[in-house]
Amino acid sequence: MDQDQVQERPSSSGNEEGSSQNEGPSFRGPRGMREQRRITISDAAQINYKNIEFLRQFVTDQGKIRPRRQTGITARHQRLIANAVKRARHLALLPFDREMDRR
Repeated sequence: MDQDQVQERPSSSGNEEGSSQNEGPSFRGPRGMREQRRITISDAAQINYKNIEFLRQFVTDQGKIRPRRQTGITARHQRLIANAVKRARHLALLPFDREMDRR
């Protein structure tokens, strides 16, 4: 075969038009990007079920644990926080829902 007869095949790399790699900020639907709260955790020992004021940063007013994408913490710290919040709820240090705060 000659060089002229060899057809170019489309490459499977991400350099084609329409690829979404490194094109800037991605938007989440019609509302745009969500706001993230960056909470810094200097030491994993800071995450403790007895530290109620610290744990309240990770719980919504409805009593739900905030997701990692909102708080901006690492996955490891999110798991530790989830366990600490659940333990504090079980010992009645944190409410399961907002009804307990009103009493």
